[in-house]
Amino acid sequence: MQHVSLAGLSRFFEKGHFMTQSNDTFDGTFPYAPRFTDAPGFHMYYVDEGPTDGQVVLCLHGEPTWGYLYRDLIATLKGSYRVIAPDHMGFGKSETPQDRTYWLRDHIDNLERFVLALDLRAITLVLHDFGGAVGMGLAARHPDRIQRIISTNGPTPFGQATLIDRLTANAEISPWFSWILKAEPEGRLEAVLGELGFNILSTLKINGFENHALINDTWLRAYGSRFATPADCAGAIGWAKGFAIGAHRFEVPDAAALRAIQSRPALAIWGMADRTLHAEHFLPLFSGVFPQAEIHRLAGVGHYCHDDAPEAISGHIARFLQQT
Repeated sequence: MQHVSLAGLSRFFEKGHFMTQSNDTFDGTFPYAPRFTDAPGFHMYYVDEGPTDGQVVLCLHGEPTWGYLYRDLIATLKGSYRVIAPDHMGFGKSETPQDRTYWLRDHIDNLERFVLALDLRAITLVLHDFGGAVGMGLAARHPDRIQRIISTNGPTPFGQATLIDRLTANAEISPWFSWILKAEPEGRLEAVLGELGFNILSTLKINGFENHALINDTWLRAYGSRFATPADCAGAIGWAKGFAIGAHRFEVPDAAALRAIQSRPALAIWGMADRTLHAEHFLPLFSGVFPQAEIHRLAGVGHYCHDDAPEAISGHIARFLQQT
């Protein structure tokens, strides 16, 4: 693990240096122009890199990350593709409205408004963590706009019936979900996740982060600075709490939409050291929707696979895009 100086941590937590600024490149590790839209009903940040007439690759992050997770993939693809990475409400450089709920349907609604406002078509979805459920929600509503689907440690669920048994079984062996289910009824969930800026490293680690060489002041600031106060943590709290209380509702496509989605080229890349979304429970979910799809299992790679194995994942995705 790379040493993080005491002075560096002190600067990291100083008021005024903790909030994520829209133009912050995190010491050049995220050198992408900030863009914003109010189409979803809040100030939504997104990256839009590459040729404007290129095929659209839409990258959807999960908990508690943001577009920074895709920094290497963006760099790899932006020469040939239009790579777009929005930050969900309450995450990254997007606004955290205090008068909104943060359930799955809210995030699907937000993404739908974003995609329609930019009129994105022939979309390749790249999914990670709960971005999988959000992206599949978009696909269920607008299958005509989806060209390919790529799951990178991102579930691909349709409806509660196909998912509830897997979520229950997964929660029994996942430290993260086990903690959520215990902490919420005991009143500890909001207190802990409300200080996410200060415990970001332990949160990432418990979920399955293996590449300790990345840990330095810049990396900690990139992931932690978003969550300066409990109010800033509403997005992270909402996703976890929604799971605990059963507030998330997964989209169900009609028969025609399902047939259309299943006809699309699909790819799964799964870090097998994922302690949050275990492959044994979620890869069968993917294969159930896409039985002929290619699957790459990456040994020693954790839940945050884009940080753990950026070159391998970018390579698999680039080849898949070229071949399909």
